[in-house]
Amino acid sequence: MKIYVLRHGRTKCNDEEKYNGKLNEDINETGINQALEAREKIKNLDIDLIICSPLLRTKHTCDLVNSNNIPVIFDKRIEERDCGALTGQKLGDFHYTDFWNYNSNKNVEGLETIQDFFKRIRLFIDDIKEKYNDKNILLVTHGGVAIAIYFYNNQLPKDGMIGEFGIDNCEIKEYKL
Repeated sequence: MKIYVLRHGRTKCNDEEKYNGKLNEDINETGINQALEAREKIKNLDIDLIICSPLLRTKHTCDLVNSNNIPVIFDKRIEERDCGALTGQKLGDFHYTDFWNYNSNKNVEGLETIQDFFKRIRLFIDDIKEKYNDKNILLVTHGGVAIAIYFYNNQLPKDGMIGEFGIDNCEIKEYKL
């Protein structure tokens, strides 16, 4: 079983360096062009199923990259981490010191803890491994989800800093499960 992880195309929040979390925004013109470029790579991959976050930016990206008309399932479990009160705010220092620090205990109203977020993604991966173990799957999802998937099979750094393990908009990563 292989899973391919594709982060959605660029958005206004990405351009403005803001937390978007579960904000339901669409991709912008740059994001559309990124998705069209990714489509050229994806059409040559052996993919049996696409599982897509139901947020608008991932759905639009999925529509653009799915040139082979692969069946699509929408799954809320691979939505981005809930940013709570940070949604729509500039990234700032917290983003680089605590937001992506697995060891951080700082509390922000409504912010999904990194530990709960990773658990959600771990349970999702365990579930698809059981249900679709004979399939190759494309996940159309978010940067934070891509980080959690990376650490599904890799050890967390001792300092807990995991932000550098994200992927760019419309970058594709492949994992063998």
